[in-house]
Amino acid sequence: MTEGTGSTGDTEEAASGPDSWKAWHEQRTATVSAPYGPLALTGTHWLDDAPEGRIPGVAGHWEAAGDEVVLTATGEDGLSLDGKPFTGRAALTADHAPPAQARIAQGGRRLVVVRREGLWAVRVWDPDSANRRAFAGIEATPYDAEWVLPGLYRPYGASRTVQVPNADGRDRGLGLSGELAFHLAGDEHTLQVAEEEDGSLWAVFADVTSGTSSYRFRFLRPSAPAADGTVSVDFNRTLLPPCAFAEHFICPFPPPGNTLPVAVAAGERTALTR
Repeated sequence: MTEGTGSTGDTEEAASGPDSWKAWHEQRTATVSAPYGPLALTGTHWLDDAPEGRIPGVAGHWEAAGDEVVLTATGEDGLSLDGKPFTGRAALTADHAPPAQARIAQGGRRLVVVRREGLWAVRVWDPDSANRRAFAGIEATPYDAEWVLPGLYRPYGASRTVQVPNADGRDRGLGLSGELAFHLAGDEHTLQVAEEEDGSLWAVFADVTSGTSSYRFRFLRPSAPAADGTVSVDFNRTLLPPCAFAEHFICPFPPPGNTLPVAVAAGERTALTR
């Protein structure tokens, strides 16, 4: 699964309107600024780049071994496994729980094992990160009912995968399941989207504001379409990607065709710092 997808509680809800949007925006700010929220990510360390098994600033010896990662630690490393002091060897698989529930900890930090396209990495989440200390909120455009548009989901006959650049400079596959069509400024536009396990949709897109008055690309997460494919497209709930909060995420850039030739002056625009 590509970075940024999955159930995060950010999918558009059926309720709309300024009060619902305000509650959503407040919840987003709380989620982002939580002790182990996106701002707390301080490193993504690929084990292929650590042939000696040592990760700078991270205790223990880490080794990719096929379908698992083997961690070796001594008492001096100060690591814990499942809440208990850990020494010896442990075979780990990818963490799918929230970072706060990661199996490996080093003091207040959480060490999360992830796998992307067959490659293993260890992520470090630190509540005392510089990004979290500097965070001053999310700049977002106030709710505007004109940005709630009727849409139509057109699934492909079969899922597709396209190679797109990621925020870390590497190209990776981006799975796409169909296109989302809607009318904006009098013209029909489409975005290529992925369908999540719960049926909701996810798109990474850019527009005329990208890189100027908003972050260089953003996410859109409409709810699951109806049986006939109709779905509400609420650009008021346009999201900043995780890499807008910490540079160690590997968010995918928009696939070809997902740059809208109009200004989407709605939703989240940038992360604010002190």
